[in-house]
Amino acid sequence: MTPNFPELAQAAAPLPLPQTQPGSLHALIIQSLDDDQAQELVSIPLEGKSSIADHMVIASGRSTRQVAAMAQKLAERIKHGGFGHVRIEGLPAADWVLVDAGDVVVHLFRPEVRSFYNLERMWAFGDSGAA
Repeated sequence: MTPNFPELAQAAAPLPLPQTQPGSLHALIIQSLDDDQAQELVSIPLEGKSSIADHMVIASGRSTRQVAAMAQKLAERIKHGGFGHVRIEGLPAADWVLVDAGDVVVHLFRPEVRSFYNLERMWAFGDSGAA
């Protein structure tokens, strides 16, 4: 369902993945989600928009089982990559799982839940240039 407002339609369009530093936490997360066949992977740079993290990564899984598996594997890969432990919220239901890796915050959704909350649109409003 595409909004009738052109500025919203543009904001809802998939954002290209930014270039990542090889060996960085962001690169590890993007690679992990890609390896686990995450769908509609989007990375939003947060520098200058928020102090919560440097990047927000949003992706979908086909089912609650895939969303939960992606989150658990991602947490393991981050730990084994030497980036420390992560906090995971929402794992029991696995409709929307938040993985807080410090500099990168990851939101993993089932497609229906993702379209309902539409985080990409919310965070893209800062790009409109409005003061």
